[in-house]
Amino acid sequence: MVWLGVVSDILIGIAFFSIPQGVPFGMKVEVPKETGLGRAMSATPSTATRVARVLVVDDELTTRKLLAAMLGEAGVSCKTAACAEEGLGILETESVDAVLSDLQMPGISGMAFLPEVRRRYRHLAFLMITGVDDIHVGIEAMKKGADDYLVKPLQIEIVMASLERALEKKRLEQEVENYRERLEEMVKERTGQLETALFQVERSYEDTLRALGAAIDLRDSETAGHSHRVTLYSAKIAKELGATEQELKTVAMGAWLHDIGKLGVPDAILLKPGALTEQEWAIMRSHAQVGFDLVKRIPFLSGAAEIVLTHHERCDGSGYPRGLKTAEIPIGSRIFAVADTVDAMTSDRPYRLALSFEEAHDEIRRGSGSRYDPRVAGGFLSIPMESWKALRQSAEIPGGESEHREGS
Repeated sequence: MVWLGVVSDILIGIAFFSIPQGVPFGMKVEVPKETGLGRAMSATPSTATRVARVLVVDDELTTRKLLAAMLGEAGVSCKTAACAEEGLGILETESVDAVLSDLQMPGISGMAFLPEVRRRYRHLAFLMITGVDDIHVGIEAMKKGADDYLVKPLQIEIVMASLERALEKKRLEQEVENYRERLEEMVKERTGQLETALFQVERSYEDTLRALGAAIDLRDSETAGHSHRVTLYSAKIAKELGATEQELKTVAMGAWLHDIGKLGVPDAILLKPGALTEQEWAIMRSHAQVGFDLVKRIPFLSGAAEIVLTHHERCDGSGYPRGLKTAEIPIGSRIFAVADTVDAMTSDRPYRLALSFEEAHDEIRRGSGSRYDPRVAGGFLSIPMESWKALRQSAEIPGGESEHREGS
């Protein structure tokens, strides 16, 4: 029973592997300096004079000149346009930080000009100028994306204050977007690192489990290499039946570990040369439940654990431990039943030499619909005989287990 304790410790270690969870809602999270968001939030608000690139769009020449002159006095560089179409042309060729547009213009109005600017240049500040002091007009403009609205006659102090607020708002929005993009890059990078680490952990688990399967075979010299071969055979049948990659892994792991419960069977029973008594048979048959109890502790092997438990069930109900019938038996166990029979027949035993694959082929055909699931049996029978012989030969070659990993 020493073996069983060692295996149990290994499997418990695997079961308790966990990935740290994310930061809970409500917990204070400090922003890393490398993201730049900390600097953005603490920086001194920018001024309009530091940005200094404004486009004034108004159909009235006097208003354009007056506004350009006022902004120029405040140190702001201005471009002017007499209509929305001209304004769009300037935006295509000039670098601009803010647009001041009149509401009422011939052709494209300021309210129609606004969404077009927002669609093409979403980082620009946009101030709507109106001659009507109507709160509803301001609300409509803000809904369509304006940062503020100004009522004529314009006062330079109000224009500059509104412009500075709008530019600062856009600057902070840009900082936040840059931060979000940087976060996405960091998440993508960390996700890649995590996936690599998980892959390595999974491979380590698989290597450990394969070592356990090999230990089972070594303990019983009569079945040397059995776990390896039935894994190859089961995976090949499963692939023929159209199993997904995850289903292939489950079938392969279940086949590889199917006899792990035998580590809990005393040598005096497992290696007994003569016939077993009824009591000894009861202990021998308990290996399915013992194996299940070991493997079920590992979440990602839950499907394989079911195969370990039911790998001796038969479609006609003659198997154990539960006497299940076809539909009640997991598909992985039904696949294993065929693979196990084929390997048992084509392997040497103390009381006989190995039989041919042709004889195993005939046995599966005869048992289809009774001992074996007809669909699984059909999948096995549809694979050319030469493929099975080649697969058996590859199992005898060191490194031939690569087919197990690929599920071919």
